[in-house]
Amino acid sequence: MNAAQPAPDTRLCALADIADPGAKGFFFRAGDQIFLGFVVRRDGVVAGFIDRCPHTGTPLAALPDRYLTREGDLIVCSTHGAMFRPHDGLCLAGPCEGRSLWPWPVIVTGAEIRTAP
Repeated sequence: MNAAQPAPDTRLCALADIADPGAKGFFFRAGDQIFLGFVVRRDGVVAGFIDRCPHTGTPLAALPDRYLTREGDLIVCSTHGAMFRPHDGLCLAGPCEGRSLWPWPVIVTGAEIRTAP
């Protein structure tokens, strides 16, 4: 377990802070440990993932909150262009095809996005 990963039921942001489609990255630090995660909103579905490419281990977005393609239909890795489905993180194209992003369980509670209890 990463000590920097936020505790269950931690408020991440307001639902309105993420467009549909859209994504938002989160950075947490505890001592020397760092946790990077992001939340994607598409077609009313909100999903969270650990911000680490299954191929290279690098964060997916080179620029803050730039996780989606221009069309907003897929998550894209800025390192090598792999494409992932936004609802489950499955890689559809690229060097990690068939593998998936690691889920980061999040929930929508009222108008907020929180880490899952």
